[in-house]
Amino acid sequence: WDPFNVDLHRLAVPPEFDRLKALFNGAVFRAAGDIQHFRVVLVSTETNEQQHTWAIARVYSTETAIWGDRISTPLPSKLPIKSHMYFNMGVLVGHSLYWLFNDRSTKTLLLDGILEFDLEKQILAVKPVPVGIPKENMCRFQVMRAEGGGLGILFLSNFSAQLWKVETDCDGAASWVLGRTVELDKLLSIDSRKKRKWHQNIEGFAEYNNVLLLRTPTDLFMIQLEPLQFKKVSKTKKWARYHPFESVYAAGNSICVYIVVGITKSR
Repeated sequence: WDPFNVDLHRLAVPPEFDRLKALFNGAVFRAAGDIQHFRVVLVSTETNEQQHTWAIARVYSTETAIWGDRISTPLPSKLPIKSHMYFNMGVLVGHSLYWLFNDRSTKTLLLDGILEFDLEKQILAVKPVPVGIPKENMCRFQVMRAEGGGLGILFLSNFSAQLWKVETDCDGAASWVLGRTVELDKLLSIDSRKKRKWHQNIEGFAEYNNVLLLRTPTDLFMIQLEPLQFKKVSKTKKWARYHPFESVYAAGNSICVYIVVGITKSR
């Protein structure tokens, strides 16, 4: 769905993506310079006869109007056999799409890992998350483009946001390192009275601008990470879901961030 020209496409979902058997998520993107066609990537999981859980993906192109071949990779063996994996919204970093995932069969929001789909090589891979930080609440994490490029991850810790990034040493080994920490209480001018009831969740992320939508009990904030600045968008609506939408501004080459709001009304 394109909110500006109300262009709507309905796609038949491949049979292996069955919500009654496993949750699935996806992402929509256009190749660089292509303004006519777009592609959709769906990701999910399946358990084979040997009771091993695999991540699976398929890609749809409006140019060919067909779904591509099934792509798969095994998930970590530490996960339960009857895993029920949940994937958050996909984020494009470089030439790969990334999703955070967790096993909902454990009835927790524990972050289990990062799923990568390489758009050029057409392969799936599982990436580890930074060690030494609590992973009990997946809603406090966001995959992002790191400062200087490459894969990064944002972690909300109390009144601060930690920006982690992947660095490679001289031997070619990659590891997570803490880049910088943003003190949200000072940036958003949170007084001591609000701190007692303060909690926040990541509501959405605009990947090209590295803009975070942060939801608090009272307000919705838009925080740009490079350069660091923020704006209070509105009061938080109890039954609303917010989704950032980025589009090229017609009068120039800049990419603007808009926010699409969906409200569920109680009966």
